[in-house]
Amino acid sequence: MIAVAGGKGGSGKTTTTLGLARALSRRGAPVVAADADWDLPNLARLAAETATDSTTDGSGPRAVDGDASTVLDAARGGEPVRPDRTGPTVLAAPEAPRSVDPNATFDALDGATPDSTPVLLDCPAGASPDVAAPLRAADHALISTPLRRAALRDAAKTVAIAKRLDCPPLGAVVIGETGVPDEVATLLGCPVLGAIPDGGGAPLSDPNVRAAYDDLARRLGGTAAGTEWRIA
Repeated sequence: MIAVAGGKGGSGKTTTTLGLARALSRRGAPVVAADADWDLPNLARLAAETATDSTTDGSGPRAVDGDASTVLDAARGGEPVRPDRTGPTVLAAPEAPRSVDPNATFDALDGATPDSTPVLLDCPAGASPDVAAPLRAADHALISTPLRRAALRDAAKTVAIAKRLDCPPLGAVVIGETGVPDEVATLLGCPVLGAIPDGGGAPLSDPNVRAAYDDLARRLGGTAAGTEWRIA
């Protein structure tokens, strides 16, 4: 599992989770994207709102195993989650998150998905105590950040938190840019794997944004996390 983490809200975590999930799907991978930000859940909503923007890749919001459409439903399922290659399986936050143990849920979700399936967790803000559960459960982190001084400082703190929780970052993706200074990788302590251009109010419908996520998916396929993924 990869935890898509970042600093404060607005760092592009949810858009990156969905954009990357769709890009991996376009490369032939059966992908699961799960909402791990249970206080501010919006992954499934974003997937629903942008479904018409992705008709060419068929990656609108989908449930797993019939009516199981939340992270908790998938984790409790008697059968493993079996996403297909037509588009990412998007799992919403639980309906009553405060009654759910997030650590047990994310651990169970990991066991319910095939080893060859990319599983992306849309995390809470990096400074939030709630980010600990998805970071502990994930194998690696992907750090999403804008190219602003305060945001980069927060992203660097998120990198430190991820490392402390044994969730080493694979790298970072910079949001709203087409190029990234070399110093950013040094500041964050991890490589920069991609830059996502500003797509305006509907970034996932922008062909340049989709192309950037496609490139990010290609780069991730060459990392330690992608060695067992079934991608083209």
